Amino acid sequence: MSPKQASQKRDVYIVDGKRTPFIKAKGKPGAFLASDLAVAAARPLLLQNSFDLAELDEVIVGCVMPTADEANIARVIALRLGIPQTVPAWTVQRNCASGMQALDCGFQNIQNGQSDLILAGGTEAMSRAPILHNDRMVEWLSQFMSARTFSQKLSSFTKLRPAHLKPIIALVRGLSDPIVGLSMGQTTEEIAYRFGISRDQMDEFSVASHQRLGAATDNGHLDEIEPVYDNAGAYYDFDDGIRRDSSMPNLAKLKPYFDRKYGKVTPGNSAQITDGAAMLLLASESAVKKYNLNVLAKITDSEWAGCDPSQMGLGPAHAMAPIMERNKLSIEDVDNWEINEAFAGQVLGVLEAWKDTDYCKSDLGLKKALGEIPHDKLNIDGGGVSIGHPVGASGARIVLHVANNLKRNKGKRGIASLCIGGGQGGAMMIEAP
Repeated sequence: MSPKQASQKRDVYIVDGKRTPFIKAKGKPGAFLASDLAVAAARPLLLQNSFDLAELDEVIVGCVMPTADEANIARVIALRLGIPQTVPAWTVQRNCASGMQALDCGFQNIQNGQSDLILAGGTEAMSRAPILHNDRMVEWLSQFMSARTFSQKLSSFTKLRPAHLKPIIALVRGLSDPIVGLSMGQTTEEIAYRFGISRDQMDEFSVASHQRLGAATDNGHLDEIEPVYDNAGAYYDFDDGIRRDSSMPNLAKLKPYFDRKYGKVTPGNSAQITDGAAMLLLASESAVKKYNLNVLAKITDSEWAGCDPSQMGLGPAHAMAPIMERNKLSIEDVDNWEINEAFAGQVLGVLEAWKDTDYCKSDLGLKKALGEIPHDKLNIDGGGVSIGHPVGASGARIVLHVANNLKRNKGKRGIASLCIGGGQGGAMMIEAP
């Protein structure tokens, strides 16, 4: 490729994608490692596209909490897939948007002429989030292991105290913001207070999420899912966090979890702790022609934005707005929206922010409110509340699902977005090819 060609921004296509079922965590380590899930999603994707795996330029995977045996998990996944060792692989981490970040890295590299064919996506086994020793225990272990004689070890052992055994739950720490001292659920309480979002509104949104996922499952709208089989012979072929009996009376029985006295956010209107993976194949136009690949959709824009960490759920409002402005789009120009449902109140907050003239002017730097995203174009097949939110994978899942929805409904344009712990938002625009 000549320097002139490399300097020109090129079209970037989603050839296809697959994901595993999203499997709800059940209080113990799940049947799959994060790398198992990514391999299960990527293998059929690669098998149905006819090119030598050595033609891949790179493998990029988002993951927040790989296990100790999955350092640079992208490389582990690539080698397990049989991708030649000459193909480099690297892992990215941007909290809840890690899967979208992997896609964006691939998008940028193809657009800028660095690569032509990339396997990218995200994976997470949240049920296997580590339980860690606290600092006192680590210090005691260091002293105990450095003791040379039996008497020294015995003396060290007598210094072990119950406090040393108090574990650090990595998942709990990871879902809390150390800068503002709030859990992700508490940041949603802040948003609900700011925009006057009621408990009933959150619960109604959650019921709709489960109903939409049920309809999508029954109507065959989730053919992106590849069944996975565990070592005991059990198989998983649907998102098992779905609650078909979800209703307002049932959700009303749940007590607030993050602010037990005054709160509105409950486990029923929050995303579920989940394991899952989503992997996509990205290609330049020249690769599409060279390998005679089908094209599912085209990635046309992306954006990352920062916002107040104490209201991190508003990140999508900040990330989607520049895409709208840059491409001179109105809400009516977008046929499908996916805003990841970290919490029902968080998505509702994003919708309220875009309708609020003061917020759009003061926080987004716009001249007027953007308007209201129609509910019949938003998360039409359910979202994180019903499907689950394996943090490393969700960003890739929503991009894939927007692409599939555009094809199924003959739409022209869609936007996928999600909030990010720490006060950020990510968004990606996808168009029909």
